[in-house]
Amino acid sequence: MDKILKRTITDLVSENHIRASVLYYFGVKFYDYKLETLEEVCAELGIDPDALISSLELVMDEKASTQKQLKAYPAELVVEYLKHAHYLFIKKRLPYIGQLIDGIEEVNFRYKSLSADLKSIFPMFVEDFIHHIHEEEDTMFAYVGRLNRFLNDEKPSSETYYLMEAFSVQEFAMEHEVHESEMEGFRKFTNNYQYCDEADLHIKVLFTELKRFERDLLIHAKIENEILFPKAMQLERLAKLKFYDLSKLN
Repeated sequence: MDKILKRTITDLVSENHIRASVLYYFGVKFYDYKLETLEEVCAELGIDPDALISSLELVMDEKASTQKQLKAYPAELVVEYLKHAHYLFIKKRLPYIGQLIDGIEEVNFRYKSLSADLKSIFPMFVEDFIHHIHEEEDTMFAYVGRLNRFLNDEKPSSETYYLMEAFSVQEFAMEHEVHESEMEGFRKFTNNYQYCDEADLHIKVLFTELKRFERDLLIHAKIENEILFPKAMQLERLAKLKFYDLSKLN
């Protein structure tokens, strides 16, 4: 523990770029404390060094996949998992990337133009991304909730019937907008998130985080496409059968 406390912030982040995100969540912008040691930063900001070190030691680039677990969950729990992921994207991941971009100042000449482009493009990406998230939650996720309530002894209503007539899980799945296309612009700007040896640490951290964010978006989309949509289609079929059975009783 004493050894890591004596290391500078720059040294720690250079060794593992993802540590910058851990520091950020503890209120430390790594580029504001380049020469300070971890011990000095904790003392200055009143951070519990044990808690911070524990978090730094847990950092891993690759997350354990939860897809196998989600396959066993009912559709409504998969929706809750995805909603929580949306919350983390909007409240944590995007603000962190945004402050990395805003914090870019003096960089290697190769990245000056890129820095300016990112500062103008990223806010538009965030606005579009949040719109997409809200649209998905207000349509697809709300529809799954309605189907689930109907199948769990909710009395049949014309509202549910007409909603099923107007909405189709299969059509939504086919039209599902994966944000890979939006991230494609960042890939091109950053040359697939590759940087030269002379790149500043700030650029290395930013590129690493953009790459991680794209990876997590693709995993998120895969969960929707391969787990949620098939489960939602099954709910839809069961709901239609229930309406059919009820109609025969009338």
